[in-house]
Amino acid sequence: MKTTVRFTMMPGSDDLKPRKAHADDAAWDLRARTDLTVPSRIPTLVPTGLKLELPVGFEAQIRPRSGLAAKSGITLLNTPGTIDAGYRGEVACILFNTAEKPYEVRRGDRIAQMVIARLPDVELVETDELSASERAEGGFGSTGK
Repeated sequence: MKTTVRFTMMPGSDDLKPRKAHADDAAWDLRARTDLTVPSRIPTLVPTGLKLELPVGFEAQIRPRSGLAAKSGITLLNTPGTIDAGYRGEVACILFNTAEKPYEVRRGDRIAQMVIARLPDVELVETDELSASERAEGGFGSTGK
């Protein structure tokens, strides 16, 4: 069963509509709405022109593009970023430049990708005690390299 997600574009942004490069891709490409410079190691908010109306029980996950990361050292902070069903504002991406040189973004550049995901129906239940597990409280590298 196909799920419908409604969207609108900011005025003057119709050319930036989310697209999949291939029909079987998991994610839609998001594009920059403005020209700007992403300085080295300074988080930079990049608008996309996209506004979503997600159904309750769904989220949009904003993820880095592997090509930008590998070729230019550009990634996203807060990744994957979550867009909740109730949010109706413009989708923006927090680009982070790991390289020494500033990175120039041009209007229409593909800057991120968006996956729409169904959320499980979860009930969080408080308890006095948790069951034992093999891992227990080991974390942050406790299993080796």
